[in-house]
Amino acid sequence: MSDSKIPQNKVVDKSYAPSINFFKSDRILQNYLGRHLSADSRSYMEPLLDRQGIESAGRMNELSLLADKSGPVLIKRNPFGETINEIAFHPAYWELMKIAVSSQMLRVKWEPALKKRFAAEKHLLGFSAGFLYAMSESGQYCPLCMTDGVARLIDTFCEEEDKKRLLPGIYTDRGEEFCSGAMFLTEKSGGSDVGANLVKAKQISGRNYLLSGEKWFCSNVNADIIFVLARTDANISGTRGLSIFLVEKYLPGGKKNPLDIIRLKEKLGVRSMASAECMLEETAGKLVGKEFEGFKIMAEMMNLSRLYNAVAAIAAARRALTEAYQFLCHRPSFGKTAIDHPLIRIKLEELAALYTSIFYMMMRAIAALDRADNGDVKEAALLRLLTPMIKKWSAESGVYIVRECMELMGGIGYMEDLVMPKIMRDVMVLPIWEGAGNIMILDMLRALTKSEGFQVMCEEIRNAAAVQPETGVGMLSELHMLTETALEFEKTDREILEASATTFFERLMNLYSDALLVLAINDESAGWIMPSLQYYQKKKTQPRPVFSSPLSTEQIKSMIGWQF
Repeated sequence: MSDSKIPQNKVVDKSYAPSINFFKSDRILQNYLGRHLSADSRSYMEPLLDRQGIESAGRMNELSLLADKSGPVLIKRNPFGETINEIAFHPAYWELMKIAVSSQMLRVKWEPALKKRFAAEKHLLGFSAGFLYAMSESGQYCPLCMTDGVARLIDTFCEEEDKKRLLPGIYTDRGEEFCSGAMFLTEKSGGSDVGANLVKAKQISGRNYLLSGEKWFCSNVNADIIFVLARTDANISGTRGLSIFLVEKYLPGGKKNPLDIIRLKEKLGVRSMASAECMLEETAGKLVGKEFEGFKIMAEMMNLSRLYNAVAAIAAARRALTEAYQFLCHRPSFGKTAIDHPLIRIKLEELAALYTSIFYMMMRAIAALDRADNGDVKEAALLRLLTPMIKKWSAESGVYIVRECMELMGGIGYMEDLVMPKIMRDVMVLPIWEGAGNIMILDMLRALTKSEGFQVMCEEIRNAAAVQPETGVGMLSELHMLTETALEFEKTDREILEASATTFFERLMNLYSDALLVLAINDESAGWIMPSLQYYQKKKTQPRPVFSSPLSTEQIKSMIGWQF
C-alpha cells in the first residue's frame, strides 16, 4: 500500500497552516480601510496594522494564554505587616501591554501632532489596531479602552496643567512609560442604577476633595489615572447629585494615594486584567468640570467604552471564525474534509452573514464618532442611537458566533490547549459590561425621543433603497411601519412601551444593517456582502427550501473574506 493510501492518525492534514497575519488574512477589514482611509493615513497606519496582525496571530497567542492562566494577585501586606495593596502580574501581562503601546492604538489619537494630522479619522485608525489586538487579547483591551476614555475626559474637561502632565504617559510609544486609566463607577447600592451611588466627596480647598466610600467593580484597579463619581451633597439624590473627580495613583510628593483594595474579583473570563472591590479612605481627588455634572461627563467615557465593547465582541467573532475555518479546511471527516460537508457550509454561511452585518454596523458607529468629534451634529445624533444598538447586538452576536464555532470544531474546540475556551470565557462578559442589554434598550428609547438619530438612520435606509431598487421596496415598506410605530411612542404607556421596545429596535437594527451592507457594496466587497444580504432575505421571506444547494467552499471562503 502506498504512503498516500495509509490512513493518517492525525487531527488535521499535513497541509494545515494557520494564518500568520490576521491583518493580511482579512479581506473585509482591508477593503473597508482601503475605501475609507486617506492616502496619508494608510501610508502611516498600514505598516503598524501589518505588524500588529503578525503579533496577534503569533507571539500574542502564547502571552495571552499565560496571562489568562496566571492572573493578577493581590499582595495585601509586605513582610513587616504594612498594608501596601500591590497587584502582581505575570510578565506576559507587561509584554502584552508593550505590544499594545507599540501598535499606536492610543498614540495615533492623542500624540498632539498625530491627533492634528489624523483628526478626521483618528478613531478608525485606533480601533483598527485595537480590533487586531483584541483578536488575541480582550482582557487587556479593557484597560486600554478605559485609558482611551480617560484621555478623552482629560482632553475635554481638565485644566491645561493636567493635560500637559498626564496625556504624555498615555500617548507614549515606550511601554515602560505607559500610564493606564480606569473609571470607578459601580457601587453595591446601585449597579446599573448609578443614581443610587453613595460615595461621598468632602471639599478641602478649591477643587481638591477627599473621597470616602466603597466602589464595587473597579476594573484595571492598578491604573495610574482614575475618574471617580461621588457626591458632594448627600441631600441631592440621583445622577443629578453626582460629581466627577480625577484620582491619581500617587500624590504630588510621591506617596501613594490611599486606596484600600478589599479583594480581587474572581471572574469567568478576561482574567489577565485586575478587577477589584475598593474602599476609598479619604482618597485625594480633584473636581473635574462643574459640580453635579459628573454623570454627564462620565457618559462621554461610558459611550466610548460601549464602542470598545463592540470592537472586542466583533474581534472575538472574527477570531472564532478564523480558528474554525482554518480547522475545518484541514480536518478529515467521514472520508472528506470537514468543510466539504454541506451542513458545515450552511452553518458557516449563517455565521459569516451575521459577522458581516455587525462588522459594518461597528464601522459605521466609529465613522459617526470621528465625524461627531469634528463637529457634525447629524452624526452626533446618529451616534447617540447607534452606540447602544451596536453595543447590544454585537455582544449577543459575538457570544453566539464563538459558541457555534466551538461546536463546529468539535471536542478539540473545547480543550484549553487551544484558544477557543478562552475566547468563549472572555466574550461572555460583553453583553454585561458597560450596561446590559435591557439598559441598552432603555438608552435607545431615550435616544429615539431626545435626538434626531432615528431620522438620520431613516435617511440612510432610504438612500440604500434607492441604490438597490429590487430590494428597496421591501426596505421602504418596513421603514414606513417603523416610522409609524415611532410616532406612537410619546403617547404610549411607559410599561407597554418598555415591554414592546426590544422588538421594535430589533427590526430597526436588522433594517439598518441591511442598508449599511447595500451602501458598502463594491466590486470586491460584493463577494461577502451579496451572499450575506441574500441569506437574510431568504430568512425573512421563507425557510430554506426543501431542495437547495449549499454555497460552495469558494463562496464560503469569499463570505469570510479569507485570504492566506
